[in-house]
Amino acid sequence: MEHKELLPNLFRTEYQKIVSVLCSLFGIQHIEIAEDIVSDTFLTASETWAIKGIPENPSAWLYTVAKNKTKNYFKRNNVFETKIVTEIKHNTSLNNPEIDIDLSDQNIADSQLAMIFTVCNPCNSEEAQIALALNLLCGFGVNEISDAFLSNREVIYKRINRAKEKLKEENIKIQNPSNSEIKDRIKTVLKTIYLLYSEGYYSISQNTTLRKDLCTEAMRLTYLLIQNESTNLPQTNALISLMCFHSSRFDARTGINGEIILYEDQDQSLWNQELIDKGTYFLSQSSTGNTLSKYHLEAGIAYWHTIKTETIEKWENILELYNNLIILEYSPIVALNRTYALSKVSGKEEAILEAEKLNLTDNHFYYSLLGNLYSEIDAKKAFQHFETAFSLAKTASDKNIISKKIEQLKLKTN
Repeated sequence: MEHKELLPNLFRTEYQKIVSVLCSLFGIQHIEIAEDIVSDTFLTASETWAIKGIPENPSAWLYTVAKNKTKNYFKRNNVFETKIVTEIKHNTSLNNPEIDIDLSDQNIADSQLAMIFTVCNPCNSEEAQIALALNLLCGFGVNEISDAFLSNREVIYKRINRAKEKLKEENIKIQNPSNSEIKDRIKTVLKTIYLLYSEGYYSISQNTTLRKDLCTEAMRLTYLLIQNESTNLPQTNALISLMCFHSSRFDARTGINGEIILYEDQDQSLWNQELIDKGTYFLSQSSTGNTLSKYHLEAGIAYWHTIKTETIEKWENILELYNNLIILEYSPIVALNRTYALSKVSGKEEAILEAEKLNLTDNHFYYSLLGNLYSEIDAKKAFQHFETAFSLAKTASDKNIISKKIEQLKLKTN
Protein backbone atom coordinates (compact mmCIF):
# COMPACT_ATOMS: atom_id res chain seq x y z
CA MET A 1 0.00 0.00 0.00
CA GLU A 2 1.33 3.45 -0.91
CA HIS A 3 1.94 5.82 2.01
CA LYS A 4 -0.73 8.19 0.66
CA GLU A 5 -3.28 5.38 1.07
CA LEU A 6 -1.86 3.97 4.31
CA LEU A 7 -1.60 7.22 6.26
CA PRO A 8 -5.34 8.09 6.20
CA ASN A 9 -6.11 4.59 7.50
CA LEU A 10 -3.49 4.90 10.23
CA PHE A 11 -4.76 8.39 11.08
CA ARG A 12 -8.21 6.95 11.60
CA THR A 13 -7.00 4.07 13.82
CA GLU A 14 -3.89 5.42 15.58
CA TYR A 15 -4.42 9.18 15.96
CA GLN A 16 -7.03 8.91 18.69
CA LYS A 17 -5.06 6.19 20.51
CA ILE A 18 -1.99 8.38 20.89
CA VAL A 19 -4.05 11.48 21.69
CA SER A 20 -5.84 9.55 24.45
CA VAL A 21 -2.56 8.47 26.03
CA LEU A 22 -1.04 11.98 25.85
CA CYS A 23 -4.22 13.62 27.17
CA SER A 24 -4.21 11.18 30.09
CA LEU A 25 -0.60 12.20 30.67
CA PHE A 26 -1.01 15.97 30.31
CA GLY A 27 -4.54 16.47 31.59
CA ILE A 28 -7.54 17.98 29.83
CA GLN A 29 -6.12 21.51 30.14
CA HIS A 30 -3.50 20.68 27.52
CA ILE A 31 -5.60 18.77 25.03
CA GLU A 32 -4.47 20.97 22.14
CA ILE A 33 -0.80 20.20 22.90
CA ALA A 34 -1.54 16.49 22.65
CA GLU A 35 -3.38 17.01 19.36
CA ASP A 36 -0.55 19.17 17.97
CA ILE A 37 2.12 16.59 18.85
CA VAL A 38 0.19 13.77 17.22
CA SER A 39 -0.68 15.85 14.14
CA ASP A 40 3.01 16.74 13.80
CA THR A 41 3.85 13.03 14.09
CA PHE A 42 1.65 12.25 11.09
CA LEU A 43 3.10 15.18 9.15
CA THR A 44 6.59 13.79 9.78
CA ALA A 45 5.40 10.36 8.63
CA SER A 46 4.02 11.83 5.40
CA GLU A 47 7.29 13.62 4.64
CA THR A 48 9.62 10.79 5.69
CA TRP A 49 7.77 7.87 4.14
CA ALA A 50 7.51 9.67 0.82
CA ILE A 51 11.32 9.71 0.68
CA LYS A 52 12.42 6.60 2.61
CA GLY A 53 9.43 4.37 2.07
CA ILE A 54 7.01 2.81 4.53
CA PRO A 55 8.68 1.32 7.64
CA GLU A 56 8.26 -2.37 8.46
CA ASN A 57 5.92 -1.59 11.36
CA PRO A 58 4.17 1.73 10.61
CA SER A 59 2.20 1.86 13.88
CA ALA A 60 5.31 1.25 15.99
CA TRP A 61 7.12 3.93 13.99
CA LEU A 62 4.37 6.44 14.77
CA TYR A 63 4.45 5.55 18.47
CA THR A 64 8.23 6.00 18.63
CA VAL A 65 8.13 9.36 16.85
CA ALA A 66 5.23 10.54 19.04
CA LYS A 67 7.23 9.63 22.16
CA ASN A 68 10.30 11.48 20.92
CA LYS A 69 8.31 14.57 19.94
CA THR A 70 6.68 14.62 23.37
CA LYS A 71 10.04 14.41 25.13
CA ASN A 72 11.46 17.10 22.86
CA TYR A 73 8.49 19.31 23.71
CA PHE A 74 9.29 18.91 27.40
CA LYS A 75 12.91 19.92 26.83
CA ARG A 76 12.30 23.01 24.73
CA ASN A 77 9.28 24.35 26.57
CA ASN A 78 10.41 25.45 30.01
CA VAL A 79 6.99 26.67 31.07
CA PHE A 80 5.41 23.35 30.27
CA GLU A 81 8.23 21.46 31.98
CA THR A 82 8.20 23.48 35.19
CA LYS A 83 4.44 23.86 35.59
CA ILE A 84 3.01 20.71 34.07
CA VAL A 85 5.54 17.95 34.49
CA THR A 86 5.05 18.04 38.25
CA GLU A 87 1.36 17.28 37.72
CA ILE A 88 1.94 14.27 35.49
CA LYS A 89 1.24 11.09 37.37
CA HIS A 90 3.99 9.15 35.59
CA ASN A 91 6.69 11.61 36.68
CA THR A 92 9.01 9.85 39.11
CA SER A 93 11.33 12.32 40.85
CA LEU A 94 13.42 15.40 40.30
CA ASN A 95 16.50 13.19 40.07
CA ASN A 96 14.90 11.13 37.35
CA PRO A 97 12.62 13.46 35.43
CA GLU A 98 12.20 11.12 32.44
CA ILE A 99 8.53 10.86 31.50
CA ASP A 100 7.19 7.38 30.80
CA ILE A 101 5.03 7.62 27.67
CA ASP A 102 3.36 4.24 27.81
CA LEU A 103 1.93 3.25 24.42
CA SER A 104 1.39 -0.39 25.30
CA ASP A 105 -1.87 -2.00 24.21
CA GLN A 106 -3.18 -2.10 27.78
CA ASN A 107 -2.42 1.56 28.50
CA ILE A 108 -3.91 2.63 25.17
CA ALA A 109 -7.09 0.70 26.05
CA ASP A 110 -7.20 2.19 29.58
CA SER A 111 -6.53 5.71 28.27
CA GLN A 112 -9.19 5.45 25.58
CA LEU A 113 -11.76 4.19 28.07
CA ALA A 114 -10.92 7.11 30.39
CA MET A 115 -11.08 9.58 27.50
CA ILE A 116 -14.41 8.27 26.23
CA PHE A 117 -16.05 8.91 29.58
CA THR A 118 -14.20 12.19 30.15
CA VAL A 119 -15.34 13.62 26.84
CA CYS A 120 -18.89 12.40 27.50
CA ASN A 121 -19.12 14.48 30.66
CA PRO A 122 -22.55 15.97 31.49
CA CYS A 123 -21.02 19.43 32.01
CA ASN A 124 -21.51 19.68 28.23
CA SER A 125 -24.77 19.16 26.37
CA GLU A 126 -25.30 15.72 24.84
CA GLU A 127 -24.80 17.09 21.32
CA ALA A 128 -21.54 18.77 22.35
CA GLN A 129 -20.33 15.57 24.02
CA ILE A 130 -20.99 13.54 20.88
CA ALA A 131 -19.42 16.10 18.54
CA LEU A 132 -16.24 16.31 20.65
CA ALA A 133 -16.00 12.54 20.99
CA LEU A 134 -16.41 12.01 17.25
CA ASN A 135 -13.71 14.60 16.60
CA LEU A 136 -11.23 13.70 19.34
CA LEU A 137 -11.67 9.96 19.80
CA CYS A 138 -12.75 8.88 16.34
CA GLY A 139 -10.87 11.24 14.05
CA PHE A 140 -14.02 12.68 12.47
CA GLY A 141 -13.59 15.86 10.47
CA VAL A 142 -15.96 18.78 11.01
CA ASN A 143 -17.74 18.07 7.70
CA GLU A 144 -18.42 14.45 8.66
CA ILE A 145 -19.79 15.50 12.04
CA SER A 146 -21.98 18.20 10.47
CA ASP A 147 -23.48 15.54 8.18
CA ALA A 148 -24.09 13.19 11.11
CA PHE A 149 -25.88 16.00 12.98
CA LEU A 150 -27.58 17.39 9.87
CA SER A 151 -26.00 20.70 10.81
CA ASN A 152 -23.58 23.15 9.19
CA ARG A 153 -19.81 23.20 9.51
CA GLU A 154 -19.54 26.46 11.44
CA VAL A 155 -21.99 25.32 14.12
CA ILE A 156 -20.08 22.08 14.68
CA TYR A 157 -16.71 23.84 14.76
CA LYS A 158 -17.92 26.21 17.49
CA ARG A 159 -19.61 23.37 19.37
CA ILE A 160 -16.37 21.37 19.54
CA ASN A 161 -14.30 24.32 20.73
CA ARG A 162 -16.86 25.29 23.37
CA ALA A 163 -16.97 21.69 24.61
CA LYS A 164 -13.18 21.64 25.04
CA GLU A 165 -13.22 24.93 26.92
CA LYS A 166 -16.00 23.73 29.21
CA LEU A 167 -14.01 20.64 30.19
CA LYS A 168 -11.07 22.91 31.02
CA GLU A 169 -13.21 25.34 33.02
CA GLU A 170 -14.62 22.47 35.08
CA ASN A 171 -11.10 21.02 35.45
CA ILE A 172 -12.36 17.57 34.54
CA LYS A 173 -9.89 14.83 35.41
CA ILE A 174 -9.07 12.12 32.89
CA GLN A 175 -9.49 8.91 34.85
CA ASN A 176 -11.27 5.59 34.67
CA PRO A 177 -14.98 6.14 35.33
CA SER A 178 -16.70 5.10 38.52
CA ASN A 179 -19.79 2.87 38.36
CA SER A 180 -22.06 5.88 38.86
CA GLU A 181 -20.31 7.77 36.04
CA ILE A 182 -20.69 4.79 33.74
CA LYS A 183 -24.40 4.62 34.53
CA ASP A 184 -24.85 8.34 33.85
CA ARG A 185 -22.80 8.50 30.65
CA ILE A 186 -23.05 5.13 28.92
CA LYS A 187 -26.02 6.26 26.82
CA THR A 188 -24.03 9.10 25.26
CA VAL A 189 -20.94 6.91 24.84
CA LEU A 190 -22.89 4.26 22.94
CA LYS A 191 -24.72 6.88 20.87
CA THR A 192 -21.37 8.35 19.82
CA ILE A 193 -20.05 4.98 18.67
CA TYR A 194 -23.37 4.24 16.97
CA LEU A 195 -23.08 7.49 14.99
CA LEU A 196 -19.54 6.54 13.98
CA TYR A 197 -20.75 3.21 12.64
CA SER A 198 -23.72 4.85 10.93
CA GLU A 199 -21.45 7.32 9.11
CA GLY A 200 -19.40 4.36 7.87
CA TYR A 201 -22.45 2.31 6.93
CA TYR A 202 -23.98 5.16 4.94
CA SER A 203 -21.63 8.07 4.31
CA ILE A 204 -22.93 11.23 2.67
CA SER A 205 -19.89 13.38 3.41
CA GLN A 206 -17.51 11.30 1.26
CA ASN A 207 -20.05 10.66 -1.55
CA THR A 208 -19.77 6.94 -0.95
CA THR A 209 -22.28 4.68 0.71
CA LEU A 210 -19.92 2.35 2.58
CA ARG A 211 -16.76 3.23 4.53
CA LYS A 212 -15.54 0.03 6.15
CA ASP A 213 -12.75 1.80 8.06
CA LEU A 214 -15.25 3.77 10.14
CA CYS A 215 -17.36 0.68 10.80
CA THR A 216 -14.29 -1.27 11.90
CA GLU A 217 -13.25 1.53 14.25
CA ALA A 218 -16.73 1.69 15.79
CA MET A 219 -16.67 -2.07 16.36
CA ARG A 220 -13.21 -1.82 17.94
CA LEU A 221 -14.36 0.87 20.38
CA THR A 222 -17.46 -1.15 21.31
CA TYR A 223 -15.38 -4.26 21.85
CA LEU A 224 -13.09 -2.15 24.06
CA LEU A 225 -16.12 -1.46 26.26
CA ILE A 226 -17.09 -5.14 26.29
CA GLN A 227 -13.62 -6.17 27.43
CA ASN A 228 -13.99 -3.95 30.51
CA GLU A 229 -16.13 -5.56 33.19
CA SER A 230 -17.76 -2.28 34.23
CA THR A 231 -18.89 -1.39 30.70
CA ASN A 232 -19.74 -4.92 29.55
CA LEU A 233 -23.45 -4.11 29.75
CA PRO A 234 -26.50 -5.55 27.94
CA GLN A 235 -26.86 -2.48 25.71
CA THR A 236 -23.14 -2.63 24.82
CA ASN A 237 -23.53 -6.24 23.72
CA ALA A 238 -26.65 -5.33 21.76
CA LEU A 239 -24.72 -2.61 19.91
CA ILE A 240 -21.85 -4.91 18.90
CA SER A 241 -24.44 -7.50 17.85
CA LEU A 242 -26.12 -4.96 15.59
CA MET A 243 -22.77 -4.05 14.03
CA CYS A 244 -21.84 -7.70 13.45
CA PHE A 245 -25.10 -8.43 11.65
CA HIS A 246 -24.82 -5.38 9.40
CA SER A 247 -21.12 -5.94 8.71
CA SER A 248 -21.74 -9.56 7.75
CA ARG A 249 -23.33 -8.39 4.47
CA PHE A 250 -20.66 -5.86 3.46
CA ASP A 251 -19.09 -8.02 0.74
CA ALA A 252 -22.50 -8.62 -0.81
CA ARG A 253 -23.64 -5.02 -0.48
CA THR A 254 -21.33 -3.52 -3.10
CA GLY A 255 -20.49 -4.62 -6.64
CA ILE A 256 -17.11 -4.76 -8.36
CA ASN A 257 -17.38 -1.08 -9.36
CA GLY A 258 -18.51 0.07 -5.92
CA GLU A 259 -22.18 0.21 -6.84
CA ILE A 260 -24.70 -0.60 -4.13
CA ILE A 261 -26.55 -3.92 -4.34
CA LEU A 262 -29.92 -3.83 -2.61
CA TYR A 263 -30.78 -6.43 0.02
CA GLU A 264 -33.15 -8.44 -2.16
CA ASP A 265 -30.49 -8.73 -4.91
CA GLN A 266 -27.55 -9.70 -2.70
CA ASP A 267 -25.66 -12.98 -3.13
CA GLN A 268 -26.19 -14.77 0.18
CA SER A 269 -23.05 -16.86 -0.34
CA LEU A 270 -21.04 -13.67 0.17
CA TRP A 271 -22.49 -13.07 3.62
CA ASN A 272 -19.97 -13.57 6.41
CA GLN A 273 -21.32 -16.43 8.54
CA GLU A 274 -18.66 -15.93 11.22
CA LEU A 275 -19.90 -12.38 11.84
CA ILE A 276 -23.51 -13.59 11.85
CA ASP A 277 -22.58 -16.16 14.51
CA LYS A 278 -20.81 -13.48 16.56
CA GLY A 279 -23.84 -11.22 16.23
CA THR A 280 -26.07 -14.02 17.49
CA TYR A 281 -23.73 -14.65 20.42
CA PHE A 282 -23.63 -10.99 21.48
CA LEU A 283 -27.41 -10.68 21.05
CA SER A 284 -27.77 -13.59 23.46
CA GLN A 285 -25.35 -11.90 25.87
CA SER A 286 -27.43 -8.71 25.70
CA SER A 287 -30.55 -10.48 26.99
CA THR A 288 -29.40 -10.53 30.62
CA GLY A 289 -31.06 -8.17 33.09
CA ASN A 290 -34.04 -5.89 32.49
CA THR A 291 -32.47 -3.39 30.09
CA LEU A 292 -34.14 -2.86 26.70
CA SER A 293 -32.41 -0.34 24.48
CA LYS A 294 -32.87 0.76 20.88
CA TYR A 295 -29.79 -1.34 20.11
CA HIS A 296 -31.58 -4.50 21.28
CA LEU A 297 -34.46 -3.81 18.92
CA GLU A 298 -32.27 -2.79 15.97
CA ALA A 299 -30.08 -5.85 16.51
CA GLY A 300 -33.21 -7.99 16.43
CA ILE A 301 -34.26 -6.40 13.13
CA ALA A 302 -30.77 -6.93 11.73
CA TYR A 303 -30.86 -10.57 12.89
CA TRP A 304 -34.03 -11.28 10.89
CA HIS A 305 -32.35 -9.75 7.84
CA THR A 306 -29.67 -12.45 8.07
CA ILE A 307 -32.42 -14.88 7.10
CA LYS A 308 -32.80 -14.40 3.37
CA THR A 309 -35.90 -16.57 2.93
CA GLU A 310 -39.02 -14.43 2.64
CA THR A 311 -41.66 -15.64 5.10
CA ILE A 312 -44.60 -13.96 6.81
CA GLU A 313 -43.04 -14.91 10.16
CA LYS A 314 -39.88 -12.98 9.31
CA TRP A 315 -41.70 -9.77 8.42
CA GLU A 316 -44.17 -10.02 11.29
CA ASN A 317 -41.23 -10.20 13.69
CA ILE A 318 -39.50 -7.27 12.00
CA LEU A 319 -42.71 -5.21 12.08
CA GLU A 320 -43.21 -5.95 15.78
CA LEU A 321 -39.64 -4.88 16.53
CA TYR A 322 -40.19 -1.63 14.60
CA ASN A 323 -43.43 -1.03 16.53
CA ASN A 324 -41.53 -1.33 19.82
CA LEU A 325 -38.68 0.81 18.52
CA ILE A 326 -41.07 3.64 17.62
CA ILE A 327 -42.52 3.52 21.14
CA LEU A 328 -39.08 3.45 22.76
CA GLU A 329 -37.35 6.08 20.63
CA TYR A 330 -39.33 7.58 17.77
CA SER A 331 -37.62 8.96 14.69
CA PRO A 332 -39.00 9.69 11.20
CA ILE A 333 -36.50 7.28 9.60
CA VAL A 334 -37.55 4.45 11.93
CA ALA A 335 -41.17 5.18 11.03
CA LEU A 336 -40.26 5.12 7.34
CA ASN A 337 -38.45 1.79 7.65
CA ARG A 338 -41.41 0.39 9.58
CA THR A 339 -43.63 1.27 6.63
CA TYR A 340 -41.65 -1.08 4.36
CA ALA A 341 -42.10 -3.93 6.85
CA LEU A 342 -45.81 -3.07 7.04
CA SER A 343 -46.09 -3.46 3.27
CA LYS A 344 -44.72 -6.99 3.57
CA VAL A 345 -47.25 -7.92 6.24
CA SER A 346 -50.40 -5.93 5.41
CA GLY A 347 -49.96 -4.99 1.75
CA LYS A 348 -48.83 -1.92 -0.17
CA GLU A 349 -52.09 0.02 0.03
CA GLU A 350 -52.02 0.16 3.82
CA ALA A 351 -48.31 0.95 3.76
CA ILE A 352 -48.89 3.89 1.39
CA LEU A 353 -51.46 5.39 3.76
CA GLU A 354 -48.99 5.17 6.64
CA ALA A 355 -46.05 6.45 4.60
CA GLU A 356 -47.86 9.52 3.27
CA LYS A 357 -48.70 10.56 6.83
CA LEU A 358 -44.97 11.01 7.46
CA ASN A 359 -44.65 13.72 4.78
CA LEU A 360 -40.83 13.61 4.74
CA THR A 361 -40.59 15.94 1.78
CA ASP A 362 -36.85 16.59 2.12
CA ASN A 363 -35.85 12.91 2.22
CA HIS A 364 -35.10 10.93 -0.94
CA PHE A 365 -35.67 7.61 0.86
CA TYR A 366 -39.26 8.70 1.49
CA TYR A 367 -39.96 9.28 -2.20
CA SER A 368 -38.04 6.19 -3.23
CA LEU A 369 -40.16 4.06 -0.89
CA LEU A 370 -43.36 5.62 -2.26
CA GLY A 371 -42.11 4.92 -5.76
CA ASN A 372 -41.65 1.26 -4.89
CA LEU A 373 -45.03 1.02 -3.17
CA TYR A 374 -46.88 2.68 -6.08
CA SER A 375 -45.01 0.78 -8.81
CA GLU A 376 -47.70 -1.90 -9.13
CA ILE A 377 -50.63 0.36 -8.23
CA ASP A 378 -50.18 3.67 -10.07
CA ALA A 379 -47.24 3.89 -12.49
CA LYS A 380 -47.65 7.65 -13.01
CA LYS A 381 -47.35 8.37 -9.29
CA ALA A 382 -44.47 5.92 -9.03
CA PHE A 383 -42.54 7.80 -11.75
CA GLN A 384 -43.19 11.13 -10.02
CA HIS A 385 -41.92 9.85 -6.70
CA PHE A 386 -38.80 8.26 -8.22
CA GLU A 387 -37.99 11.48 -10.10
CA THR A 388 -38.33 13.51 -6.88
CA ALA A 389 -36.16 10.98 -5.06
CA PHE A 390 -33.49 11.30 -7.76
CA SER A 391 -33.45 15.10 -7.44
CA LEU A 392 -33.03 14.89 -3.65
CA ALA A 393 -30.42 12.09 -3.56
CA LYS A 394 -26.95 13.28 -2.53
CA THR A 395 -24.67 10.39 -3.47
CA ALA A 396 -23.89 8.92 -6.87
CA SER A 397 -24.77 5.45 -5.57
CA ASP A 398 -28.25 6.53 -4.51
CA LYS A 399 -28.87 8.26 -7.83
CA ASN A 400 -27.74 5.14 -9.66
CA ILE A 401 -30.14 2.92 -7.70
CA ILE A 402 -33.07 5.26 -8.35
CA SER A 403 -32.22 5.45 -12.08
CA LYS A 404 -32.36 1.66 -12.26
CA LYS A 405 -35.76 1.69 -10.55
CA ILE A 406 -37.04 4.17 -13.12
CA GLU A 407 -35.72 2.04 -16.00
CA GLN A 408 -37.31 -1.08 -14.54
CA LEU A 409 -40.63 0.71 -14.20
CA LYS A 410 -40.42 1.89 -17.82
CA LEU A 411 -39.90 -1.69 -19.00
CA LYS A 412 -42.95 -2.85 -17.03
CA THR A 413 -45.22 -0.13 -18.39
CA ASN A 414 -44.15 -0.32 -22.05
